[in-house]
Amino acid sequence: MCRLRASRTLPGFVLGALCLAYAAGAAAGWGSHQLSVFMGDFGLAAAALAAALSCLVYGCTVGGHARPAWLLFGLSSLMVAFGNGTWGWYELVVRTALPRDSLAEYAFLLFAPLAITGVLVLAQHPRTAAGWLCLLLDGWLIAGSLFTLSWSLALGRIAAGEDGSPLRLALNLAYPVLDILLVSLVVGLRFGGRDGNRAAVHTAMVALAVTVTCDALFTSPELRSNYHSGELLDAGWFAGSLLLAWAPWSPRWRRPLREHPSAGGLPHRRVATTFSALTPYAAAAVCTAGILYNALGGRELDRVVAAAACTVGLALILRQGVMLLDNLSLAQELAHKEAHFRSLVQGSSDVIMIAGANGVLSYVSPAALGVYGRDPEQLVGGNLLDLVHPEDVGRVLAEVRRYLARVRLTTHRSPGGAELSARVECRISSGAGEWLHVESTVSRHRDGLLLNSRDVTERVMLQAQLQHNAFHDPLTDLPNRALFTQRLRAALGARGQQGGTGAGIAVLFLDLDGFKAVNDTAGHQVGDELLVQAARRLQSAVRCGDTVARFGGDEFAALVCGPLGRLQVQELAERLRLALSEPYWIGGAELGVAASIGIAFGTPERGPAADPRVAADELMRNADLAMYRAKSEGKGRVVLYTPAMRADLERRTELEERLRMAVREGGFTLLHQPVVDLRSGAVTGVEAQARWRSVGGLLLTPAEFLRSSEHGDAATRFSRWLVLEAVSAAVERRTLPGRGRGAPEPVPVAVRLSVERLCSPGLYETVAAALRDSGLPADELVIEVARMGPDSLADELGRRLSALRGLGVSTWLAGYGAGGGSLGALARLPLDGLKLDRTLVQDLGESALSRTLAGHVLRLGRDLGMATAAEGVDLPRQVSALQELGCGQAQGSAFAPPLDEPRLRRALARRGYPLPAPAGPVPARRAYPPAADDTRTSGRTSGRTDAAPGRGAHHHGGSDLPEHRAVTGPPGGPHGETVIPPA
Repeated sequence: MCRLRASRTLPGFVLGALCLAYAAGAAAGWGSHQLSVFMGDFGLAAAALAAALSCLVYGCTVGGHARPAWLLFGLSSLMVAFGNGTWGWYELVVRTALPRDSLAEYAFLLFAPLAITGVLVLAQHPRTAAGWLCLLLDGWLIAGSLFTLSWSLALGRIAAGEDGSPLRLALNLAYPVLDILLVSLVVGLRFGGRDGNRAAVHTAMVALAVTVTCDALFTSPELRSNYHSGELLDAGWFAGSLLLAWAPWSPRWRRPLREHPSAGGLPHRRVATTFSALTPYAAAAVCTAGILYNALGGRELDRVVAAAACTVGLALILRQGVMLLDNLSLAQELAHKEAHFRSLVQGSSDVIMIAGANGVLSYVSPAALGVYGRDPEQLVGGNLLDLVHPEDVGRVLAEVRRYLARVRLTTHRSPGGAELSARVECRISSGAGEWLHVESTVSRHRDGLLLNSRDVTERVMLQAQLQHNAFHDPLTDLPNRALFTQRLRAALGARGQQGGTGAGIAVLFLDLDGFKAVNDTAGHQVGDELLVQAARRLQSAVRCGDTVARFGGDEFAALVCGPLGRLQVQELAERLRLALSEPYWIGGAELGVAASIGIAFGTPERGPAADPRVAADELMRNADLAMYRAKSEGKGRVVLYTPAMRADLERRTELEERLRMAVREGGFTLLHQPVVDLRSGAVTGVEAQARWRSVGGLLLTPAEFLRSSEHGDAATRFSRWLVLEAVSAAVERRTLPGRGRGAPEPVPVAVRLSVERLCSPGLYETVAAALRDSGLPADELVIEVARMGPDSLADELGRRLSALRGLGVSTWLAGYGAGGGSLGALARLPLDGLKLDRTLVQDLGESALSRTLAGHVLRLGRDLGMATAAEGVDLPRQVSALQELGCGQAQGSAFAPPLDEPRLRRALARRGYPLPAPAGPVPARRAYPPAADDTRTSGRTSGRTDAAPGRGAHHHGGSDLPEHRAVTGPPGGPHGETVIPPA
């Protein structure tokens, strides 16, 4: 910064030094006459030439409004340089006096017109007729006064002494008259650097004023008669030329723009400076001085002086009249604008206040009555801080001090910049005794502050409500998951700062068991009321420092912090469970739900370096796992999290991923186990069973895979793959080459699926598309339900089975005798057959109890009009026992294990398996006719041959369930004989 300032001021110092050196040399006579003449002629010519070149170069390089003016200044200086050069030629080269009619005189004469034109170009032009009139009057006042004084001092004697030609008289008077006109323009006109370089214009005006002043002195007869080149008068011309040469390159500076408040940032009216306002009166004083000079000198009053003085007086009177009218117009405009701004301030809904440096209010707008409920007149004279809430006073003072410091810094760095403002929010006391939230825009006003305030109480309350809603449940007003997580992270962070030795932290996840049934039966409005009552019970059961939150639906959570051990937390969880399990009275009806609760404790061994975000997420996942373990173990209980739950989850996740990869990459293959008729030994069907190809090429039963395939997207993909592969293999067996007379008939293929998979979206479409695209007859596909499943899915399962039967697909229930399911649900399901689970078959030959249970199940199936079968038949004595009990079909290693495709085709070609001789009489009822009888119908439209008498009134008689039809082969087959191979 210092170097920049030095680079700007150095040319000025050099210029001043040159002028002082020239003045000193001129005062000393330059030491010799020759040098004095040389410096007086060629020195001035060089200075004028420098000014000419400087102005011409600047005028050629810069554009805009000022370009013609600088070119004209350059030409005028060039005329001066030519005149001085010509003068020096005569005095130093030709060594004669300058002729009276030489070119130098005409060159000097051209200086003034060119400079006058340049000045007129730079001047600011008035915008109104009154402005032009004032400009002309001011110009004549200055010019007439100077002319009067000049005529009295010198011009009159010059004009009286010239008795030669009129041209000589005109030339002698032209110099002073043009100089007077140039001085009048420089003094009377207003100049502004519209290109931003005001310093250049002002320096040029000073240079011209210095030059004209020297010309005026040279006009005096006394000085002109004794003048010789190189004397002190030349120092003035030299300084004027150097100033003009330096003017275009002078440092730029901007004066702060004074704006009218209503102008929107644009200049509205320039305020006259003291100098421009006093110029006409100073000119009149000069004119008066000229008249007094003649009167006091005892000279007769010259007619020229009298005429000029009269015109100056008349112009002054007219100027005063114009100024008076202008002042009246300004007063009216000011009054109008004052009324306009006053109406704006008084009509504004914002409160406008002006406070002094000591905080005392000097003005309060009338809006304070409507906003604050206070009389503005009573507020005036009081201190602003008395209205501010005591808790906000310190913050308000700090904001104001910070704003004032920023204003001072900005003013110091960039003076004349835009006015800064600041926003301050605080609470203001209202007339009703309430605290209003007020937002004020603070700006400078003279020595105080201007405050534009508005009431934002509603906005602040709305923001607070929105913030509350963002972190609270809208139904129960409990904290939501976001706020619960935030508080849990804060508690973990505080414990981490204490090195893990602080209070214990426990997270409880709660889920209402049976809430969906309440919603379905009583309606959502009753369910919402139950949730509200449950939230109140939870809040009343926990301590005041604990947090109870609702995550959504019927899921709640509790954060327990403090010096509580695991036993105390378990007791608290048990109290919560009992509180939630109490009956609910809503709308005069008693409702009941239970609660499953999972507990996870924060591990203090994580240390202070643990990330609270990661620790909070892990703690919530652990509590969630414990809660779902409580639901899976029977609901209505409290379960503590153990690391084994996490390991089990990770194991299931890994298994699902491996299952998904095996399906995608062809890791499974399909085997088929024959289903044999127990009366004839004929193969009446096959069951498709999946096997996993291990890395060594072995085919293993994916027991763990099948258990994990009951849930998730991988399970759905596996089920679709199983259906598509089974249908495709069945179609290939139907289209084998070489089929003809004596070839075995196609047998149905069975696919076993869980209840969840049968009820999943898209399975019905998969079966329908597989039958449509492959061309397999629908009666050759059997869908088995793997056990009954929960009663809650019985209705949906019935609809899905009815839809499948509508396609012509047979439906069976496999694995009956193991797992859950009620007899009522069994009676409602549209089933064609019933298959005994292997647990009822394995002890059939030795245990009388197993024989009795199996007999009752088979009799139940026959009474319901279903075909019967058994799976897991591995021993001949089991075959004999099933024959005695009247079981229709069986599958197991007693006949054949699951076979690959070549061995299956050979088994089908044999058409049957040998049966052991029955130990007693065989019952007359059989589930299926022997395959050798060839009584099967292709249309699957005949009734069951083993249907009990009187089945015509079967309880499936609802219109939405199709009538039972006979099938020729139930699917069957065990899963889970081998363990899962290593990954």
